[in-house]
Amino acid sequence: MPIQDRPKGLKAQREAAQDVAVSALAFIAADGERLVRFLSETGLTPATLRDAAARRDFGAGVLAFLIADEAMLIAFAADKGLDPRHVVGAHDILAPPADPDAAVRRPM
Repeated sequence: MPIQDRPKGLKAQREAAQDVAVSALAFIAADGERLVRFLSETGLTPATLRDAAARRDFGAGVLAFLIADEAMLIAFAADKGLDPRHVVGAHDILAPPADPDAAVRRPM
């Protein structure tokens, strides 16, 4: 489900954001240079990638890697028919900024 469909409810938003992250990982893995850079910057290996992907915070890390390179972000967004801001929004859903003054924190 594309993130721009604006799913209702936190669970639906998180699922849509996770779908964007899965697509981003596939996009990264489809290009050898991008994949080597991703593995290098994250410290992962092909052998540890599967275990890392099972972690709850993995999708946010994939999107953070993508967002850090504007050209890659634009290419991914164009490839998937997304507005780059939706990719950033998906990241924010998966890894909301910590606010030590917040009275209520979103569940992770």
